[in-house]
Amino acid sequence: MKKLVLAAALSAAASTAFAGNISEPVIEAPVVVEETNASSSAAGVWVPLVLLAIVAAVVAAD
Repeated sequence: MKKLVLAAALSAAASTAFAGNISEPVIEAPVVVEETNASSSAAGVWVPLVLLAIVAAVVAAD
């Protein structure tokens, strides 16, 4: 009985070692994430320029 249990355990372990097929493995391409500049950073430049233009217009009007 012990030999039968041992044979069953070894055959179960051996069958899982050969699970699979012969086809080539599928290798997925790596995902490349490109960082882009946010459009809100451009607003940080335009607001002071507009305020400067307004101040210049007020000074020129005097």
